[in-house]
This record gives sequence, structure tokens and C-alpha cells, in this order.
Amino acid sequence: MNRFVYHLVAFLVVAIWGTTFVCTKLLLMAGLTAAQIFLLRFIIAYVMLLVYSLPRRSFHLFASSWQDELLMAGLGVTGGSLYFLTENSSMIYTTTTNTSLIVCLSPLFASALIALFYRSQRLHGIQIVGTLMAALGVAVVVLNGHFVLHLSPLGDALAFGACLCWAFYSLLMIPANQRYRTLFITRKVFFYGLVFMIPYFLIWPGMPSLSVLLRHDVVANLLFLGCVASMLCFLLWNWAMKKVGEVAVTNYVYFNPVTTVLFAWLILSERITLYFIIGTILILGGMYLCNMRIKGTGKK
Repeated sequence: MNRFVYHLVAFLVVAIWGTTFVCTKLLLMAGLTAAQIFLLRFIIAYVMLLVYSLPRRSFHLFASSWQDELLMAGLGVTGGSLYFLTENSSMIYTTTTNTSLIVCLSPLFASALIALFYRSQRLHGIQIVGTLMAALGVAVVVLNGHFVLHLSPLGDALAFGACLCWAFYSLLMIPANQRYRTLFITRKVFFYGLVFMIPYFLIWPGMPSLSVLLRHDVVANLLFLGCVASMLCFLLWNWAMKKVGEVAVTNYVYFNPVTTVLFAWLILSERITLYFIIGTILILGGMYLCNMRIKGTGKK
């Protein structure tokens, strides 16, 4: 029963992340840039986690060694600043379809990367078939019958960079989860995500005006992105990784385009196509095959 809860949490987190495009789009229309949105949502998340952590007896500001502090910095870069910058920037130079397809294939690269370092987390036989099936399902859902990709070397390279960032984030979470609490790890991810945004704003300074920031719609969307999509979702995602394994949880990224399309159908009245149904079936079947070994033998 507990394992079902962990998997359900991972699915719900991906479902929430799949809806954030609406909030981000509204904030972009209000005049904020992608970098400003990232900075503000991470500031909100970090401040809230810091306020919650300070009164706790287990609170400590730094990791127990400089090597572990570097590990936390790596998590902040791969899961925070560099990931969001490459993903958002890629959509300037290539299509949203290309970006979505490439980024959502990160579980493939995460599984391969983790397998290089951790023999116990390698996928074999039917699990490899499952992850390939899920990846095919993602392609069917994202392309939606239009099987022509408009290649853009720079934009596609940035999207692939975001894909690799999330794969490395999943890899680095393994030693972090073995030595530290989820709350501490998540707080450090937000902290270093913000620290490594400083060079960006030194080169391209500027923040939205106070009149824009105080608009009710801007405040509401930033609070959702900061409190729910960042603070709560990162906490739950890292916690689920600790409980059932990094490969199993990262595979839920395959569901991201499915939840995005469903949300667009519910909110924006966009049409559900046959390709969406076929792709979703492939993803569900692939996820079932991916998790067979993990369910049967435990986390590792």
C-alpha cells in the first residue's frame, strides 16, 4: 500500500508540473521574462522552506563536508538554474513540440546514466522494452500525427541540454538521498539554483516593475509556481525518489505531455485525438513494464 502512495505522489507531481505552462504563459504575457519567473518562484520556495526549517532542531545551514556541499551545488545547477534556462531558452530558437519531445525523453538518459554508476539500478530485458515503449508513447502524444520535426540546431541542442540536466539531477540525488534528509536537499536545490542565476542577471539585469508584481493575477500565478509547483512538488519528488528509487520516479516524466494535453482539454477546450489515446496507452504499458522489477525486488 505504501509503495502505491509513493508512485501516486510521483504521478501527481508530474500532473502539476504539466499544468504550469498556463501560469508561465500568463506571466510572460504580463511582461515577465522566463529568467525573472524562475528567479521569483525559486525565491518564494526557498524563503518558505527556510522559515519552516529554522525552528527545527535538525536545522543546519551547510552539508557535513565540502564534497557534499559541492554535491548540493550540482543539484541546484542541474535541477534548477541550468535546467530552466536551457529549457525556456530552447523555445526561443525551436518549436515547443521539439522542446517538449526532447525534454520528456530525460528518463531514457537518466536510466542509462544511472546504470553506468549503479549496477543495482540497471534495467534489463522487459524493463528496457518498457522504457522504449513509454518513450515512443511520448513521441506519439507530442507529435500528434504530425511526424515532421523542424530541426533547429541551437534550439534542439538547448532542449537536449535540459534533458541531460534532469538526468544528472536524478543521478546526483542517489548519494544525496543516502546521506541527507529530503527537506535539507530540497532547500539546498533552491539556494544554489538562485546562486547560479547571479551571473545571468549581471549580464542581463532587470526586474519587472512593482506595479506589475502587485497585480492580482501575477501574484496568484507566482504563488502557485513558488509554493506548489516548486516548494511542494520538489519536496514530494525528492521524497518519492528516496522511497522507491531514482529510476522509477524519473520515469514518471513520461506522463508530462499526457497531463499537459488533459489540462489543455479541461481548461482550454482543446481536442483529444486518437494519437493522444494511442500514445497514452503506450506510456501506461511501458511504465507498467518498467516498474515490474522495481516492484518485485524493492528499491535497488
